[in-house]
Amino acid sequence: MNRSSQTMRIDIPPDLKTVKRLTKTQNRVQPQPDIPPQVLSHGKTKSSLGDPDFQELFQSVYDGAIISTMTGKIVDANVRATSFLKFSRDELLAQNLTDIISGASNSTLTTLQTCIKKDRFVLIQAYCARKDKALFPVEIAVNPLTVGGTEYFCCFIRDITWREQTEEILKTIHTAIQNAATGIVIADLNGQIDYANQATGQLCGESKSLSERHIQDLLTDSLTFPAILGAIKAGLNWSGEVLMSRKNSTPIHVQIAAAPNRNANEELTGMILSFLDISDRIRAQEAEKQSERQNVMMQSLGAACHHLGQPATVLMASLELMMRVKDTDKAMGEELLASSIEAAESLRKMLHNLNDITEYKTTSYIDGQDEPGRAESRILDVTTH
Repeated sequence: MNRSSQTMRIDIPPDLKTVKRLTKTQNRVQPQPDIPPQVLSHGKTKSSLGDPDFQELFQSVYDGAIISTMTGKIVDANVRATSFLKFSRDELLAQNLTDIISGASNSTLTTLQTCIKKDRFVLIQAYCARKDKALFPVEIAVNPLTVGGTEYFCCFIRDITWREQTEEILKTIHTAIQNAATGIVIADLNGQIDYANQATGQLCGESKSLSERHIQDLLTDSLTFPAILGAIKAGLNWSGEVLMSRKNSTPIHVQIAAAPNRNANEELTGMILSFLDISDRIRAQEAEKQSERQNVMMQSLGAACHHLGQPATVLMASLELMMRVKDTDKAMGEELLASSIEAAESLRKMLHNLNDITEYKTTSYIDGQDEPGRAESRILDVTTH
């Protein structure tokens, strides 16, 4: 029989009424420093259990090791166990397993006996109580042990404080990422998506998981992803504003920030991307530009009228004078005619420029004489094709 496949797992919640409650900060300093190897190797103690070689091995086990009777009475403990629990060896030998495993009871021991008789290992997730009643999370592997024809529980205790705290941090990070308003995607170096949070799906209009999709599927153009991939493989970050495709909808403007993803050995394994919806900002910018354009046009209206009024006034005055000039005054008539033609040509050019206008802005009519608040003090400066 494969005993490893017959492992029984037991979770024992701590009894918080009889132990010292610790804050998170206090718990973070609970893990004990590693015992120097020389202490472990020379931690020989007299014991009625096993021969000297057994005791040498027992004392050298890295985990805290405790041997108890089937009723939980502790009969032996190694150096590591005394370090974890802050008891001396003699003090531990006066304890029961139910004393050091918070929340354990006689029913727990009965369950252990049943499992052991069925040739099963037992793995316990629980909290142990130190001498000062402080708790620390542990993982206890319980195995059957027979010495001199007598059956015992052999318990290997591992302090998992750091693991538990790390798991809590990871859970917090995962919750924060999953509920972030910004789309977050983790992908491999081929661009295949390994993870995408809820916000990414909402941006894409997708209700299904985006896992195993390709980043290119999220983009409307074919140039962005190669640019991102090139930066990532060079170990650089990348950012830019692009259009993101949406299911059964128009594309939206997003700002993408991409960074390399590395494993514990600092090897490049993929990329992490964030997608920020900037559609509102783009619409606001367009509205601002449109408003500014209209505002400039309104401000320029008076200046444009003034700009056109000069040649129009000259033309009207020349025509009136021409009506009064006698036929015999040919020189005066020619002069007025030339002035009229010049004024008409000036009007024609201005109207042509206004017809081809591509940018509206105003400028001082006379340098240094711009009067704020007076449109007539400015003229329309046009830029054409």
